[in-house]
Parts: sequence; structure tokens; C-alpha cells
Amino acid sequence: MSWWWSGAIGAVKKKLDDDSSVAGGKHPSVGLVIGATGIVGMSLVEILPLPDTPGGPWKVYAVSRRPRVAWLPSPSDGLNVENILCDISDPADALAKLSPLTDVTHIFYGAWANRESEIENIAANTAMLRNVLDAVLPSAPSLQHVCLQTGRKHYLGSFESLGKVKPHDPPFHEDLPRLPAPNFYYAQEDVLFDSLRSRDGAVTFSVHRPSVIFGFSPTSLMNIVGSLCFYAAICKREGKLLRWPGSRIAWEGFSDASDADLIAEQQIWAAVDPFAKNEAFNCSNGDVFKWKHLWTILAQQFELEAVGYNGEEERCKLQVAMKGKEELWDKIVQENQLAPTRLEEVANWWFADAVLDFGGFLDSMNKSKEHGFFGFRNTRTSFASWIEKIRGCKIVP
Repeated sequence: MSWWWSGAIGAVKKKLDDDSSVAGGKHPSVGLVIGATGIVGMSLVEILPLPDTPGGPWKVYAVSRRPRVAWLPSPSDGLNVENILCDISDPADALAKLSPLTDVTHIFYGAWANRESEIENIAANTAMLRNVLDAVLPSAPSLQHVCLQTGRKHYLGSFESLGKVKPHDPPFHEDLPRLPAPNFYYAQEDVLFDSLRSRDGAVTFSVHRPSVIFGFSPTSLMNIVGSLCFYAAICKREGKLLRWPGSRIAWEGFSDASDADLIAEQQIWAAVDPFAKNEAFNCSNGDVFKWKHLWTILAQQFELEAVGYNGEEERCKLQVAMKGKEELWDKIVQENQLAPTRLEEVANWWFADAVLDFGGFLDSMNKSKEHGFFGFRNTRTSFASWIEKIRGCKIVP
């Protein structure tokens, strides 16, 4: 259990031990990370190959639709990671790229596609998951476990159904029934359960339901920390105050979050611990926070003066405040010699507005702890750490 306690913030930065037996020896576990450039996929690809990761030594196939980014681990970093470019929405490409990976023992699935309606979300996301399973299940005889990452919308409903369907009463626990509305998380679970029946129990599963994720992935539009860093950097460049764009309830109320490294650790635990098989688990940091406190941390990191909630009439949502800032961002990138990014591809203002509009939705971590996972994070430390990593990688100044 010591590995879980040593998995504090910055665990992925630990110096790798010089272990020649691992480098040239047999890998008992081979992880297929689908969505490797995503916010949790990045953490999985960094943590799995570490020498003290349970179930290891691990070999990792890092699958993504986008070409490998500079900050994604590779064999040149001394890690046993093979990057695979694959569009899993294309069944032919998925079959061609994934079926040859006959040594896969564990699948970590965290890819997603965003469409205009939930019915379209269901069609797109179930097709991608099915394409992966159809390619891997028949060709990987040693496959043992599939981790499926979903999220809190399991309890709240899809963005489309917000305000139309009554969500469950928090704190949310895993045994709550599905809401009576279309939800691609439910549909993905059904695809997973149906596909694994063909293996007659030989392949187990786990479903992981994080809340708002704090992590590092410049290519993930669901990265709230990244979007807030872009907002702060633009405020700094314009000489403006860091104004709170959210609601009073989010500013003053209790919220929880999920550190991306913690989610990765829980998935690895579920993949190798017999007591975690065929279960769904919430995954939050284990504490609560108020956005008013994190807002101060964000302002301090960018040397800005923070302005909190001053009533609905003073609010200006990020979608409005950041409209037309693309050219300014290009100038910021050039002036500070940052990694080349396009603002419209890395900042998701509507998602940030949605996160900062709500408060009071909390998860229960009791089931996870009762089954043996005791990982946790200090959310304030987590928030500051991911800001520092985003700045350290020259994504923002």
C-alpha cells in the first residue's frame, strides 16, 4: 500500500530508478491507454511505466487521434511507451492499428467525442468504444481488465438535460439509479457489459466516475485548470483584474474535484486488485473546497488582483469576456516564446462557465475506501501544482 501513499502531488515527476532488468525483461502487464493525450490519459501514460506501479513492470501503448505531443512520454524518455496514432471512430483504422496488439492485458478507456445533441453523443461515443473492443477482444488472449472512465454526469444528467431532469440528491453514491434521460455514459456502460459477455467472465471491468478534473492536457477541452490559466494570462496581458465569472453558489459553496493523477492511480488499483473487479467507483480528492479560495491561488500565480462575486449584475461569463481574444493570444505566444497553441483549440469557455456556475454537488468516496483504495489529494495543492506544470511546459507565460 506504500505506493498509494507515495502518490502525492508530483508523483509522476519522480526520478526513475536505474533498473536494467525492467528495461530488458518481460512485462507482465501491458496497458492500452485509449485517449492518451487526454487529461487522465496523460497521467496514466506517465504513471504506468514507473518502476513501483502495482502490477508492473508495465509496457504501455498510448493511443490517440492527434499526433504525439512533445510533453507525452516516449521511449526516448526511458519509458516503455509506444505511441500509436489511431482514429477509433473509424472501425477500419481501429482494427488495423489495435488488433495487432496481441499482448494487451489491460485497457484504460478515456476517450470521448462531443456532439451537438446527446443522441449524437451516444452514437459517437458508443461507436468508438465498440470499435476498440471489437478490435482488441478477439486478438488479445491475455486481456484481463477494462477500465472505463465516465463522470459525474452519471448523477446529474447530460448538459442537454440540465434543468429538465431532476438530478440525484448529493452526496452521490455509486448505487444510485440511472436518470430517466439519454446519457452516453449509460450507453457506454451497456456496450462494455455486452461486449465482455463473450469472454464468459475472463475479462473484468471497472467504471470510474470523477467529478471536475484538475490535470494537464493542452489538447483537452475539458481542462478547467487550463482554461482558467488562459483567462488569467489574457487578463495579465491586458492589465485587467482577475474577475470571478461564476455564480454566488460556486463562489461561496462547497465543491469537490478530482486530480488527474489520483484518477489514474484509482484505475490502476482497480485493474490489479481482485476486490475492485466489476464495480463502479466515484473518484474525487476526498476533501472539499470553495472556489473563492482557489481564485486567490490563481491570482497569486499570475500576479493579478482577484475580484470575487459582486452580484449577478456584475458577472461577465467567460464566453463573453474572452470573445475575439484569439489574435491577442497569438501575440502572447510570440512575445513569451510559448509552445504554439491556438486559443480556440485549447480554451473551452462554455465548459468553464458551466463548472463555475454550479456548486454543492459532492461525491461519496466511501465505496472506494471500503474496497481498499485510500488515495487522496489536497485540492488546493493539486490546483496550484497543475498551474505550475502548465506554466513549466510553456503553455502559458
